[in-house]
Formats: sequence, C-alpha cells, structure tokens
Amino acid sequence: MSIQSVCVFCGASPGGSAAYRSAATALGTLFGENSVQLVYGGGGSGLMGIIADSVLESGGKVIGVIPDYLKERELGHQRLTRLEVVSSMHDRKRRMFDLADGIVVLPGGVGTLEEALEVITWKQLGMHNKPIIILNVQQYWQKLDELIAATIEHGFAAPPTRDLYELVGSTSEVLPTLERMQQNPINTDLARL
Repeated sequence: MSIQSVCVFCGASPGGSAAYRSAATALGTLFGENSVQLVYGGGGSGLMGIIADSVLESGGKVIGVIPDYLKERELGHQRLTRLEVVSSMHDRKRRMFDLADGIVVLPGGVGTLEEALEVITWKQLGMHNKPIIILNVQQYWQKLDELIAATIEHGFAAPPTRDLYELVGSTSEVLPTLERMQQNPINTDLARL
C-alpha cells in the first residue's frame, strides 16, 4: 500500500450521534490493522481522542500535533507514539499536512471545516496533489458538497473543483479511495479559473 500516513481532521467533541463515534473507531481500527499511521491534532477528547485510541489499540502508530496554548484546553493525548507541540494553529495544520500522504475529514465543528477547506484550496492552487477524502457520516458533509457545487454553478469556481476531493459514505471506502486517488492524481491546473 502506498498510503502509509494519513492526516485526519475531526472534532474535539464527540458530536451528537453515536454514528460519528462509531466511524472514528472503525477508521482508527482500519488504520491500525493496515499499518497506516494516523496524524491528527493531538487532542484526547471527542472524535480526536476516539480515533487516536482506536489506532493505538489496533497496534498502529499515532502522531499528534498540537499548539502549546491548546495542549491543556484540548487535553493533549498522553499515550501517543509522538506528540509534537507547535506554536500556532497555522504551524499545526502545516505540520500535519507535511507528515501525511493523504487527508481524511470526519465530522467536526468550524475548525474542522476550516481545515478541510484550507487543504482543498491548497490543492486547487496547485500547492499539492494529495488525495482528500471527506467521510460523509450520516450525510454530515452533504451541505458542504452542495456549497462547493454552488460555487461552480455561480461561476466562482471551475467545474473540476469538485474533483479536488471525494465524498465517501463508509469507512471501508477510505483506504481504497485514497489509493486510487494517489495513483490517479487530477490535473489541478483545470480546477483554477
């Protein structure tokens, strides 16, 4: 498998549905069992803590990256393979991105939304061509997908913008989709107006 390390953006809260927690557990188990290293925001609470624990319990490795001022607020995870402390949110996102072969977005709040849109924008600008998967648990990200479609419909984005990421409905689709996207990268030039 060519995907060896995946950055996951997700909530520091567990969310209001058991389905979100189940997806984080299943994805973490999948990573651990397939020797895919998790790179994430370093927190021990919410979906962040659930996926990290699941990877570790499945024998996998986890690198957390957390800003120093959030280490206490997000209760930095204490049992990771490695926890890197950085000075800012920007440094956190950049470091997580640099350590990963691909990106997966689980449900989360506005921070997760911002992280997802930033890596999609970086890809649109041709700054990278890593695969980006949005795990659409219980249609959580459907409105985001519709909003991106609206940017195309209204002439603010080129039609291939929709090809910068892929929405999947189950954790079992994540690794095959990451592999396929890595082996067949898109021409990011086409996603720019």
